[in-house]
Amino acid sequence: MIAKSSTRRVFLRNLGVSLALPNLESLAGKTGSGASIPLRLGFAYVPNGVIMENWRPSKLGHQFDFPTSLQPLQESRRDFQILSGLDHTKANANGDGGGDHARASATFLTGCQARKTSGKDIKLGVSVDQVAAKEIGHATKLPSLELSCDGSRRSGKCDSGYSCAYQYNLSWKSESIPVPAESNPRSVFERLFGQAEFSEDRKAAARRIKTAGSVLDFVLEDARKMKSRLGYEDRQKLEEYFSSVREVETRIRSKDGASESFTDVESPEGIPNAYRDHVRSMFDMMTLAFRADLTRISTFLLAHDGSNRSFREIGVPEGHHSLSHHRDDPVKIRKLSRIDRFYCEQFAYFLKRLSGFREKDGSRLLDHCMIVYGGGISDGNRHRHVDLPILLAGGKAHGLKTGRHFDYSGKKTKFSPMEIEEIERTKDGFGIPMANLHLGLLEKMGVKASSLGDSTGIARDF
Repeated sequence: MIAKSSTRRVFLRNLGVSLALPNLESLAGKTGSGASIPLRLGFAYVPNGVIMENWRPSKLGHQFDFPTSLQPLQESRRDFQILSGLDHTKANANGDGGGDHARASATFLTGCQARKTSGKDIKLGVSVDQVAAKEIGHATKLPSLELSCDGSRRSGKCDSGYSCAYQYNLSWKSESIPVPAESNPRSVFERLFGQAEFSEDRKAAARRIKTAGSVLDFVLEDARKMKSRLGYEDRQKLEEYFSSVREVETRIRSKDGASESFTDVESPEGIPNAYRDHVRSMFDMMTLAFRADLTRISTFLLAHDGSNRSFREIGVPEGHHSLSHHRDDPVKIRKLSRIDRFYCEQFAYFLKRLSGFREKDGSRLLDHCMIVYGGGISDGNRHRHVDLPILLAGGKAHGLKTGRHFDYSGKKTKFSPMEIEEIERTKDGFGIPMANLHLGLLEKMGVKASSLGDSTGIARDF
Protein backbone atom coordinates (compact mmCIF):
# COMPACT_ATOMS: atom_id res chain seq x y z
CA MET A 1 0.00 0.00 0.00
CA ILE A 2 1.06 3.58 -0.56
CA ALA A 3 2.31 5.22 2.59
CA LYS A 4 -0.01 7.97 3.86
CA SER A 5 2.69 9.97 5.58
CA SER A 6 3.99 13.10 3.84
CA THR A 7 7.62 12.09 3.39
CA ARG A 8 10.14 12.74 0.63
CA ARG A 9 10.28 9.07 -0.31
CA VAL A 10 7.26 7.01 -1.27
CA PHE A 11 7.44 3.26 -0.75
CA LEU A 12 5.37 0.47 -2.24
CA ARG A 13 5.47 -2.36 0.28
CA ASN A 14 4.20 -5.89 -0.14
CA LEU A 15 5.49 -9.26 1.06
CA GLY A 16 8.80 -7.94 2.29
CA VAL A 17 9.36 -5.57 -0.62
CA SER A 18 10.32 -1.93 -0.28
CA LEU A 19 10.53 -0.06 -3.57
CA ALA A 20 11.33 3.63 -3.47
CA LEU A 21 9.96 5.87 -6.17
CA PRO A 22 11.69 8.66 -8.11
CA ASN A 23 10.62 12.28 -7.77
CA LEU A 24 7.08 12.70 -9.13
CA GLU A 25 5.76 16.21 -9.69
CA SER A 26 2.13 15.11 -9.31
CA LEU A 27 2.82 14.12 -5.71
CA ALA A 28 4.90 17.15 -4.82
CA GLY A 29 2.32 18.53 -2.43
CA LYS A 30 2.04 15.25 -0.55
CA THR A 31 5.50 13.75 -0.72
CA GLY A 32 7.71 16.80 -0.58
CA SER A 33 9.19 16.03 -3.98
CA GLY A 34 8.94 19.71 -4.81
CA ALA A 35 12.05 20.25 -2.70
CA SER A 36 15.44 20.80 -4.34
CA ILE A 37 16.88 17.80 -6.15
CA PRO A 38 19.52 16.09 -3.97
CA LEU A 39 23.17 15.87 -4.92
CA ARG A 40 24.71 12.39 -4.96
CA LEU A 41 28.36 11.45 -4.40
CA GLY A 42 30.04 8.39 -5.90
CA PHE A 43 33.56 6.96 -6.25
CA ALA A 44 34.81 4.35 -8.74
CA TYR A 45 38.30 2.88 -8.23
CA VAL A 46 40.51 1.22 -10.86
CA PRO A 47 43.75 -0.56 -9.89
CA ASN A 48 47.43 -0.72 -10.84
CA GLY A 49 47.89 2.71 -12.40
CA VAL A 50 47.60 3.66 -16.07
CA ILE A 51 49.85 4.38 -19.04
CA MET A 52 49.76 8.13 -18.53
CA GLU A 53 50.88 9.15 -22.02
CA ASN A 54 47.90 7.29 -23.47
CA TRP A 55 45.50 8.45 -20.75
CA ARG A 56 46.34 12.05 -19.83
CA PRO A 57 45.44 14.78 -22.38
CA SER A 58 48.38 16.94 -23.46
CA LYS A 59 46.32 20.15 -23.42
CA LEU A 60 44.61 21.96 -20.56
CA GLY A 61 41.32 23.83 -20.72
CA HIS A 62 38.21 23.04 -22.74
CA GLN A 63 40.03 22.12 -25.95
CA PHE A 64 41.76 19.08 -24.49
CA ASP A 65 42.51 16.09 -26.70
CA PHE A 66 41.43 12.49 -26.22
CA PRO A 67 44.34 10.03 -25.99
CA THR A 68 43.54 6.44 -26.97
CA SER A 69 42.59 5.29 -23.47
CA LEU A 70 40.08 8.10 -22.95
CA GLN A 71 38.47 7.88 -26.38
CA PRO A 72 35.44 5.85 -25.16
CA LEU A 73 34.44 8.96 -23.19
CA GLN A 74 34.35 11.35 -26.16
CA GLU A 75 30.54 11.38 -26.34
CA SER A 76 30.48 12.49 -22.69
CA ARG A 77 33.07 15.22 -23.21
CA ARG A 78 30.87 17.93 -21.71
CA ASP A 79 29.92 15.82 -18.70
CA PHE A 80 33.26 15.31 -16.95
CA GLN A 81 36.55 16.99 -16.18
CA ILE A 82 40.08 15.65 -15.96
CA LEU A 83 41.85 16.74 -12.78
CA SER A 84 45.65 16.62 -12.81
CA GLY A 85 48.03 17.48 -10.00
CA LEU A 86 46.32 15.51 -7.23
CA ASP A 87 48.60 13.51 -4.93
CA HIS A 88 48.38 10.80 -2.31
CA THR A 89 51.82 10.99 -0.68
CA LYS A 90 50.52 9.00 2.29
CA ALA A 91 50.53 6.02 -0.08
CA ASN A 92 54.30 6.35 -0.40
CA ALA A 93 56.43 4.04 1.75
CA ASN A 94 57.38 6.84 4.15
CA GLY A 95 59.68 4.39 5.93
CA ASP A 96 57.37 1.36 5.73
CA GLY A 97 58.98 -0.43 2.78
CA GLY A 98 56.93 -2.38 0.23
CA GLY A 99 53.15 -2.46 0.04
CA ASP A 100 52.26 0.23 -2.48
CA HIS A 101 49.11 -1.52 -3.67
CA ALA A 102 47.70 -1.87 -0.17
CA ARG A 103 48.51 1.76 0.60
CA ALA A 104 47.09 2.99 -2.73
CA SER A 105 43.56 1.75 -2.13
CA ALA A 106 43.70 2.43 1.63
CA THR A 107 44.66 6.06 1.11
CA PHE A 108 42.34 6.82 -1.81
CA LEU A 109 39.33 7.98 0.22
CA THR A 110 41.01 8.57 3.58
CA GLY A 111 44.21 10.50 2.85
CA CYS A 112 45.79 8.56 5.72
CA GLN A 113 48.86 6.36 6.05
CA ALA A 114 47.88 2.76 6.76
CA ARG A 115 49.55 1.12 9.74
CA LYS A 116 51.70 -1.70 8.38
CA THR A 117 50.28 -4.82 9.96
CA SER A 118 48.64 -8.05 8.86
CA GLY A 119 47.06 -8.58 12.27
CA LYS A 120 44.01 -7.22 14.05
CA ASP A 121 45.66 -3.91 14.91
CA ILE A 122 44.79 -2.28 11.59
CA LYS A 123 44.65 1.50 11.65
CA LEU A 124 43.78 3.96 8.90
CA GLY A 125 41.18 6.74 9.07
CA VAL A 126 37.60 7.64 8.25
CA SER A 127 36.93 7.77 4.49
CA VAL A 128 35.28 10.74 2.81
CA ASP A 129 32.15 8.76 1.91
CA GLN A 130 31.58 7.80 5.53
CA VAL A 131 32.08 11.37 6.68
CA ALA A 132 29.24 12.26 4.32
CA ALA A 133 27.14 9.25 5.35
CA LYS A 134 27.36 10.20 9.03
CA GLU A 135 26.05 13.67 8.24
CA ILE A 136 23.37 13.06 5.60
CA GLY A 137 22.87 9.29 5.50
CA HIS A 138 19.75 9.48 7.65
CA ALA A 139 17.84 11.07 4.75
CA THR A 140 17.79 7.83 2.73
CA LYS A 141 17.03 4.15 3.26
CA LEU A 142 20.75 3.29 3.08
CA PRO A 143 23.29 5.74 4.52
CA SER A 144 25.78 4.53 1.90
CA LEU A 145 26.23 1.73 -0.62
CA GLU A 146 29.52 -0.13 -1.00
CA LEU A 147 30.12 -2.15 -4.18
CA SER A 148 32.96 -4.30 -5.50
CA CYS A 149 33.74 -6.87 -8.17
CA ASP A 150 36.01 -8.67 -5.69
CA GLY A 151 35.00 -10.53 -2.58
CA SER A 152 35.23 -8.59 0.68
CA ARG A 153 38.17 -9.33 2.97
CA ARG A 154 38.73 -7.86 6.41
CA SER A 155 41.68 -9.93 7.58
CA GLY A 156 44.63 -11.96 6.35
CA LYS A 157 48.03 -11.06 4.97
CA CYS A 158 48.15 -9.49 1.52
CA ASP A 159 50.60 -6.99 0.02
CA SER A 160 54.07 -7.03 1.62
CA GLY A 161 52.82 -7.57 5.17
CA TYR A 162 49.74 -5.36 4.99
CA SER A 163 46.35 -6.65 6.04
CA CYS A 164 43.99 -7.58 3.21
CA ALA A 165 41.52 -5.14 4.78
CA TYR A 166 43.46 -2.26 3.25
CA GLN A 167 43.38 -3.63 -0.29
CA TYR A 168 39.79 -4.86 -0.43
CA ASN A 169 37.96 -1.98 1.25
CA LEU A 170 37.69 1.61 0.05
CA SER A 171 35.22 2.69 2.71
CA TRP A 172 36.22 3.09 6.37
CA LYS A 173 33.76 3.90 9.15
CA SER A 174 36.52 4.45 11.67
CA GLU A 175 40.29 4.09 11.74
CA SER A 176 39.93 0.37 12.50
CA ILE A 177 36.57 -0.58 10.94
CA PRO A 178 36.27 -0.99 7.17
CA VAL A 179 32.81 -1.07 5.59
CA PRO A 180 32.70 -4.30 3.55
CA ALA A 181 31.51 -4.08 -0.05
CA GLU A 182 29.03 -6.40 -1.76
CA SER A 183 30.19 -8.12 -4.96
CA ASN A 184 27.06 -10.07 -5.94
CA PRO A 185 24.68 -7.90 -8.02
CA ARG A 186 21.70 -9.99 -6.96
CA SER A 187 22.47 -9.45 -3.29
CA VAL A 188 22.78 -5.73 -3.90
CA PHE A 189 19.46 -5.70 -5.75
CA GLU A 190 17.71 -7.51 -2.90
CA ARG A 191 19.21 -5.07 -0.43
CA LEU A 192 17.97 -2.12 -2.45
CA PHE A 193 14.54 -3.35 -3.45
CA GLY A 194 13.69 -6.51 -1.57
CA GLN A 195 14.93 -6.10 1.97
CA ALA A 196 12.20 -6.53 4.57
CA GLU A 197 11.99 -3.55 6.90
CA PHE A 198 9.68 -5.20 9.40
CA SER A 199 10.21 -8.50 11.20
CA GLU A 200 6.82 -9.91 10.15
CA ASP A 201 7.82 -9.47 6.50
CA ARG A 202 11.06 -11.44 6.66
CA LYS A 203 9.58 -14.88 6.10
CA ALA A 204 7.55 -13.61 3.16
CA ALA A 205 10.64 -11.98 1.70
CA ALA A 206 12.59 -15.21 2.08
CA ARG A 207 9.83 -17.12 0.29
CA ARG A 208 9.87 -14.65 -2.58
CA ILE A 209 13.65 -14.90 -2.96
CA LYS A 210 13.53 -18.70 -2.74
CA THR A 211 10.98 -18.91 -5.53
CA ALA A 212 12.87 -16.29 -7.59
CA GLY A 213 9.87 -13.99 -7.53
CA SER A 214 10.15 -10.58 -9.12
CA VAL A 215 10.25 -7.45 -6.97
CA LEU A 216 8.07 -5.67 -9.47
CA ASP A 217 5.50 -8.46 -9.61
CA PHE A 218 4.80 -7.84 -5.93
CA VAL A 219 4.34 -4.09 -6.21
CA LEU A 220 2.72 -3.50 -9.60
CA GLU A 221 -0.80 -3.68 -8.18
CA ASP A 222 -0.03 -0.78 -5.87
CA ALA A 223 1.65 0.99 -8.76
CA ARG A 224 -1.50 0.72 -10.89
CA LYS A 225 -3.52 2.33 -8.10
CA MET A 226 -0.99 5.13 -7.85
CA LYS A 227 -1.05 5.88 -11.58
CA SER A 228 -4.57 7.26 -11.39
CA ARG A 229 -3.19 10.05 -9.20
CA LEU A 230 -0.39 11.00 -11.59
CA GLY A 231 -0.17 13.36 -14.53
CA TYR A 232 0.87 12.17 -17.98
CA GLU A 233 4.59 13.03 -17.60
CA ASP A 234 4.81 11.33 -14.21
CA ARG A 235 3.10 8.20 -15.55
CA GLN A 236 5.73 8.09 -18.28
CA LYS A 237 8.49 8.63 -15.73
CA LEU A 238 7.14 5.83 -13.52
CA GLU A 239 6.99 3.44 -16.49
CA GLU A 240 10.57 4.36 -17.41
CA TYR A 241 11.73 3.76 -13.84
CA PHE A 242 9.98 0.40 -13.51
CA SER A 243 11.37 -0.65 -16.89
CA SER A 244 14.91 0.09 -15.74
CA VAL A 245 14.40 -1.86 -12.51
CA ARG A 246 12.91 -4.77 -14.47
CA GLU A 247 15.79 -4.70 -16.95
CA VAL A 248 18.42 -4.93 -14.25
CA GLU A 249 16.47 -7.51 -12.25
CA THR A 250 16.05 -9.74 -15.30
CA ARG A 251 19.74 -9.54 -16.10
CA ILE A 252 21.00 -10.43 -12.63
CA ARG A 253 18.42 -13.19 -12.09
CA SER A 254 19.42 -15.00 -15.25
CA LYS A 255 20.87 -18.39 -14.35
CA ASP A 256 22.88 -18.26 -17.56
CA GLY A 257 24.72 -15.33 -16.01
CA ALA A 258 25.87 -17.29 -12.97
CA SER A 259 29.64 -17.42 -12.66
CA GLU A 260 31.44 -20.76 -12.42
CA SER A 261 34.53 -18.88 -11.25
CA PHE A 262 32.78 -17.80 -8.02
CA THR A 263 31.97 -21.28 -6.72
CA ASP A 264 33.20 -20.31 -3.26
CA VAL A 265 30.51 -17.64 -2.94
CA GLU A 266 27.43 -18.82 -1.07
CA SER A 267 24.98 -17.46 -3.59
CA PRO A 268 26.73 -17.13 -6.96
CA GLU A 269 23.57 -16.59 -8.99
CA GLY A 270 23.58 -13.11 -10.43
CA ILE A 271 27.35 -12.75 -10.91
CA PRO A 272 27.98 -12.78 -14.67
CA ASN A 273 30.70 -14.85 -16.28
CA ALA A 274 32.15 -11.86 -18.07
CA TYR A 275 33.95 -9.24 -16.00
CA ARG A 276 32.59 -6.51 -18.28
CA ASP A 277 29.02 -7.57 -17.47
CA HIS A 278 29.82 -7.76 -13.77
CA VAL A 279 31.16 -4.21 -13.75
CA ARG A 280 28.14 -2.91 -15.65
CA SER A 281 25.70 -4.70 -13.36
CA MET A 282 27.27 -2.98 -10.38
CA PHE A 283 27.14 0.39 -12.12
CA ASP A 284 23.46 -0.36 -12.77
CA MET A 285 22.99 -0.90 -9.05
CA MET A 286 24.53 2.47 -8.23
CA THR A 287 22.40 4.14 -10.89
CA LEU A 288 19.17 2.68 -9.53
CA ALA A 289 20.11 3.48 -5.95
CA PHE A 290 20.73 7.12 -6.87
CA ARG A 291 17.67 7.25 -9.11
CA ALA A 292 15.30 6.05 -6.36
CA ASP A 293 17.10 8.13 -3.71
CA LEU A 294 17.78 4.96 -1.72
CA THR A 295 21.21 6.40 -0.99
CA ARG A 296 23.16 9.49 -1.97
CA ILE A 297 26.62 8.08 -1.29
CA SER A 298 28.27 5.09 -2.95
CA THR A 299 31.71 3.59 -3.58
CA PHE A 300 32.69 0.99 -6.17
CA LEU A 301 35.96 -0.96 -6.12
CA LEU A 302 36.11 -2.30 -9.69
CA ALA A 303 39.12 -4.39 -8.69
CA HIS A 304 41.47 -4.29 -5.71
CA ASP A 305 44.84 -2.69 -6.27
CA GLY A 306 47.37 -5.36 -7.13
CA SER A 307 44.71 -7.39 -8.94
CA ASN A 308 46.24 -9.79 -11.45
CA ARG A 309 43.03 -10.32 -13.41
CA SER A 310 43.51 -11.21 -17.08
CA PHE A 311 41.52 -9.60 -19.90
CA ARG A 312 41.33 -12.28 -22.56
CA GLU A 313 38.17 -10.73 -23.99
CA ILE A 314 40.25 -7.78 -25.21
CA GLY A 315 43.29 -9.81 -26.19
CA VAL A 316 45.25 -9.50 -22.94
CA PRO A 317 45.75 -12.97 -21.41
CA GLU A 318 48.45 -11.80 -19.00
CA GLY A 319 47.67 -10.64 -15.47
CA HIS A 320 47.08 -6.90 -15.01
CA HIS A 321 49.48 -6.45 -12.09
CA SER A 322 52.24 -8.46 -13.77
CA LEU A 323 51.91 -6.34 -16.90
CA SER A 324 51.91 -3.10 -14.91
CA HIS A 325 55.63 -3.63 -14.21
CA HIS A 326 56.33 -3.25 -17.92
CA ARG A 327 59.91 -1.91 -17.70
CA ASP A 328 59.16 0.20 -20.75
CA ASP A 329 58.42 -2.84 -22.91
CA PRO A 330 56.29 -1.40 -25.78
CA VAL A 331 54.29 -4.63 -26.19
CA LYS A 332 53.28 -4.62 -22.52
CA ILE A 333 52.53 -0.91 -22.64
CA ARG A 334 50.12 -1.44 -25.54
CA LYS A 335 48.35 -4.20 -23.64
CA LEU A 336 48.08 -2.07 -20.51
CA SER A 337 46.59 0.74 -22.59
CA ARG A 338 43.92 -1.70 -23.77
CA ILE A 339 43.05 -2.39 -20.14
CA ASP A 340 42.93 1.34 -19.37
CA ARG A 341 40.61 1.82 -22.35
CA PHE A 342 38.45 -1.10 -21.21
CA TYR A 343 37.88 0.55 -17.84
CA CYS A 344 37.06 3.88 -19.51
CA GLU A 345 34.49 2.08 -21.66
CA GLN A 346 32.73 0.83 -18.54
CA PHE A 347 32.77 4.30 -17.00
CA ALA A 348 31.35 5.71 -20.24
CA TYR A 349 28.53 3.16 -19.95
CA PHE A 350 27.83 4.39 -16.41
CA LEU A 351 27.69 8.03 -17.45
CA LYS A 352 25.30 7.15 -20.25
CA ARG A 353 23.04 5.36 -17.77
CA LEU A 354 23.04 8.34 -15.43
CA SER A 355 22.28 10.63 -18.36
CA GLY A 356 19.28 8.54 -19.39
CA PHE A 357 17.15 9.44 -16.37
CA ARG A 358 15.36 12.76 -15.99
CA GLU A 359 14.65 14.58 -12.77
CA LYS A 360 11.38 16.43 -12.13
CA ASP A 361 12.74 19.67 -13.60
CA GLY A 362 13.88 17.97 -16.82
CA SER A 363 17.56 17.86 -15.88
CA ARG A 364 19.48 14.59 -16.00
CA LEU A 365 20.33 12.43 -13.03
CA LEU A 366 24.01 12.86 -13.98
CA ASP A 367 23.65 16.61 -13.48
CA HIS A 368 22.91 15.90 -9.79
CA CYS A 369 25.79 13.48 -9.22
CA MET A 370 29.48 13.98 -8.50
CA ILE A 371 31.36 10.83 -9.55
CA VAL A 372 35.09 10.50 -8.95
CA TYR A 373 36.83 7.93 -11.17
CA GLY A 374 40.48 6.96 -10.83
CA GLY A 375 43.03 5.17 -8.71
CA GLY A 376 45.73 5.59 -6.09
CA ILE A 377 48.62 4.88 -8.48
CA SER A 378 49.62 6.87 -11.55
CA ASP A 379 52.62 4.95 -12.92
CA GLY A 380 52.20 1.28 -12.03
CA ASN A 381 55.71 0.41 -13.22
CA ARG A 382 57.27 2.60 -10.55
CA HIS A 383 54.42 2.65 -8.00
CA ARG A 384 53.97 6.40 -8.12
CA HIS A 385 51.20 7.95 -6.03
CA VAL A 386 51.46 11.53 -7.27
CA ASP A 387 49.76 13.31 -10.18
CA LEU A 388 47.05 10.66 -10.10
CA PRO A 389 44.70 9.78 -13.00
CA ILE A 390 41.44 11.35 -11.82
CA LEU A 391 38.17 12.17 -13.56
CA LEU A 392 35.25 14.01 -11.95
CA ALA A 393 31.94 13.54 -13.75
CA GLY A 394 28.55 15.21 -13.43
CA GLY A 395 27.35 18.00 -11.21
CA LYS A 396 26.39 20.56 -13.87
CA ALA A 397 23.23 21.52 -11.98
CA HIS A 398 25.36 22.25 -8.93
CA GLY A 399 28.00 24.42 -10.56
CA LEU A 400 30.71 21.90 -11.47
CA LYS A 401 32.99 22.99 -14.32
CA THR A 402 32.66 20.08 -16.71
CA GLY A 403 34.20 19.68 -20.17
CA ARG A 404 37.75 20.67 -19.29
CA HIS A 405 41.20 19.51 -18.20
CA PHE A 406 42.42 21.28 -15.07
CA ASP A 407 45.82 21.01 -13.37
CA TYR A 408 45.93 21.62 -9.61
CA SER A 409 49.72 21.76 -9.63
CA GLY A 410 49.54 25.13 -11.39
CA LYS A 411 52.57 24.05 -13.38
CA LYS A 412 52.29 21.60 -16.24
CA THR A 413 51.05 18.11 -16.96
CA LYS A 414 54.30 16.48 -18.09
CA PHE A 415 57.55 16.25 -16.15
CA SER A 416 61.02 15.11 -17.12
CA PRO A 417 62.46 11.98 -15.46
CA MET A 418 64.82 14.20 -13.46
CA GLU A 419 61.94 16.34 -12.21
CA ILE A 420 59.97 13.24 -11.23
CA GLU A 421 62.90 11.83 -9.27
CA GLU A 422 63.35 15.12 -7.40
CA ILE A 423 59.66 15.37 -6.57
CA GLU A 424 59.59 11.80 -5.27
CA ARG A 425 62.82 12.25 -3.33
CA THR A 426 61.49 15.30 -1.49
CA LYS A 427 57.99 13.77 -1.17
CA ASP A 428 56.53 17.21 -1.80
CA GLY A 429 54.14 15.91 -4.42
CA PHE A 430 53.22 17.33 -7.81
CA GLY A 431 50.29 19.46 -6.74
CA ILE A 432 47.90 19.23 -3.80
CA PRO A 433 46.66 16.37 -1.60
CA MET A 434 43.66 14.61 -3.08
CA ALA A 435 42.10 14.95 0.34
CA ASN A 436 41.67 18.65 -0.51
CA LEU A 437 39.36 17.61 -3.35
CA HIS A 438 37.44 15.36 -0.97
CA LEU A 439 36.85 18.30 1.35
CA GLY A 440 35.57 20.34 -1.58
CA LEU A 441 33.16 17.55 -2.53
CA LEU A 442 31.91 17.36 1.05
CA GLU A 443 31.32 21.09 1.04
CA LYS A 444 29.23 20.74 -2.13
CA MET A 445 27.22 18.03 -0.36
CA GLY A 446 26.51 20.40 2.50
CA VAL A 447 28.77 18.50 4.89
CA LYS A 448 31.06 20.57 7.11
CA ALA A 449 34.54 19.15 7.59
CA SER A 450 37.67 21.15 8.36
CA SER A 451 40.17 18.39 7.56
CA LEU A 452 40.50 14.89 6.18
CA GLY A 453 43.66 12.80 6.27
CA ASP A 454 46.60 14.84 4.99
CA SER A 455 44.50 17.71 3.64
CA THR A 456 46.01 21.18 3.60
CA GLY A 457 42.88 23.09 2.60
CA ILE A 458 39.65 22.84 0.64
CA ALA A 459 39.86 22.51 -3.16
CA ARG A 460 36.98 24.42 -4.73
CA ASP A 461 38.07 24.95 -8.31
CA PHE A 462 36.12 22.10 -9.87
